[in-house]
Amino acid sequence: MTRPLIYLIAGEPSGDILAARMMQALRQVGAVDFAGIGGEAMRAEGLISLFPQADLAVMGFAEVVPRIPKILARLRQTLDDISARQPDLIVTVDSWGFTGRVAARLKAAGSSIPRLHYVAPMVWAWKEKRARQLALRVDRLLCLLPNEPDYFVRYGLQAVHVGHPVLERLGERGDGAAFRAKYDIPAEAPLLCLLPGSRQSETSRLLPVFAATAARLAQQIPDLWVVIPSVETVAAGVRRAISSWSVPAVVVDAVDKWDCFAASRAALAASGTVALELAVARLPMVIAYRVAPVSAFMIRRLLTVRYVCLINLLLDRLVVPEYLQENCTADQLLPAILALFVDEAARQRQLTFCVDALDRLGIPGEPPSRRAALEALAMIKETRT
Repeated sequence: MTRPLIYLIAGEPSGDILAARMMQALRQVGAVDFAGIGGEAMRAEGLISLFPQADLAVMGFAEVVPRIPKILARLRQTLDDISARQPDLIVTVDSWGFTGRVAARLKAAGSSIPRLHYVAPMVWAWKEKRARQLALRVDRLLCLLPNEPDYFVRYGLQAVHVGHPVLERLGERGDGAAFRAKYDIPAEAPLLCLLPGSRQSETSRLLPVFAATAARLAQQIPDLWVVIPSVETVAAGVRRAISSWSVPAVVVDAVDKWDCFAASRAALAASGTVALELAVARLPMVIAYRVAPVSAFMIRRLLTVRYVCLINLLLDRLVVPEYLQENCTADQLLPAILALFVDEAARQRQLTFCVDALDRLGIPGEPPSRRAALEALAMIKETRT
């Protein structure tokens, strides 16, 4: 019997990491080949991406519009590649704006290739109609959060809670001293970790605010350094942006992210999966986010939850400070991030709640990436038999 070919599509860096872990787990439980679209983490696992992942890494209503022609061209290219390769399974990872269109086109064309989607759209936060849409387009759904399957099974979709892969790093600690030595950062310098996002649309809006916040924080915290773990989709632009900063700042490779967390005192981060990573790393954080005004207007009309940070959502209370849109200013960010440098009680209070939030993601038994891999192989076996 020939080795199964799995076609993976990850449209942004967070999905790239999930897919890469799934690839590792798949190799541990079976002999498989891979094709598709991904970023640096998936390439490290041997994937030759059909085109750069950066072509798809965009978020927001207004932000997407100028990219529509390129995205449609990449959609056609993806469908042509799938048609030519005829994989045994298609695994789409997050990025439903693009991956959902791939699934819809395959469904309309009568494709018999089984389709597995990894990471449920947050229908419990907004757009619950996507649950019905997902059920029509894919054959199985892998959910990261325990409350998610119920939103999809009511529409006849087989939805499985596999757990969040970030939990696989629980107990790990980065090497802060080695990180400082590698990047020539003084051993005693207090470090602020900035995480302005993985899309150009995010970094272009957040970096100016983060720069102003860091400059003002440096007036309160002597010898402050700024460290920015970045990914290839935005790293060059981030390096250009920091070249004029008054605070010593260095952009570091994504592979050094966890060592960076271990060396840092606090983090100022864009909203996203990174909040869970910071919680695992036990690094106190402040969350910030900005989108285009038109996008903000649309989001506020659709959003049904009070918070955006995953820690706050899991606990249904404001544990991690979050500053969004017009509140995302240096005036408001400065006191919040300063408190995490100087107030040990505030630091420990947030870290204690973060542990509670991570506990709610837990699931006994196999690691999440292995659970996802087994579901994928089960789908291939069902189709072949």
